[in-house]
Amino acid sequence: MPNAPAKSRRRATIQSVDRAARILKVLASGPRRLGVSEIADRLGLTRPTVHGLLQTLQAQGFVEQDRNSDKYQLGAGLLRLGTSYLDLNELRGRSLGHGEHLAARTDSAVRVGVMHGACVVIVHHVFRPDTTLQILEVGAELPLHASALGKAMLAFAPDELVADLLAEPLPRLTSRTLAPATLRQALVDVRERGYARERDEGILGESSIAAPIFDHSGQAVGAIGVVGDTKRIMPRGPARGLTAAVCEAARGISRELGASRWPGHAPTA
Repeated sequence: MPNAPAKSRRRATIQSVDRAARILKVLASGPRRLGVSEIADRLGLTRPTVHGLLQTLQAQGFVEQDRNSDKYQLGAGLLRLGTSYLDLNELRGRSLGHGEHLAARTDSAVRVGVMHGACVVIVHHVFRPDTTLQILEVGAELPLHASALGKAMLAFAPDELVADLLAEPLPRLTSRTLAPATLRQALVDVRERGYARERDEGILGESSIAAPIFDHSGQAVGAIGVVGDTKRIMPRGPARGLTAAVCEAARGISRELGASRWPGHAPTA
């Protein structure tokens, strides 16, 4: 059984994750700090096992040890994770009204997305204001390199993140999907004009325009854009009025998130 050792290691890793999660729950269950023995007794684990897991959690900032009592409490690392979750929910909440207004103004479907690995995850979706059959896209994933939402965020992402993305072969989804060198130049253009566009790069016959959403620290935390048939969204260039409407929606959400300024030369109506 050549795979037995690998399977055993995976089981041990999963068990360690489960035990670490249980330790965090125990520490979160009460206001006082707990020692290694107390945690071990509550969970039915050995003290060396608990001590080793606590050391790992402490190294990641998820627990802290009191210098005087040597007991443990939850750490600031968990607070940062919680803040990220709250930021995501605030982004979606701030996007609701702007998304509805943008859909009505442009007669187009609207997406709001955030970056997740090499993908964009749709966190809010507004249907086109018509009676055609449409499917809710919340939770759907789009490729960063072949979507306007993705390019809008990539253009303002750290250089290391872009380099990591381009270090791997990019899936060529259609004949119009950008090659790495062309994508790099496209991101420069996005930074200069303040919005991104995509024509048939992810799906033939579908195009989109998007602009980045910034928070109080100036980070691009998401993007908002319109999507639809290429003939209507990008007949040759962007259809009249779409870029201004998208950028104004992105600016509005950014202001509500505390952004103090807007990069590039995004058009206004």
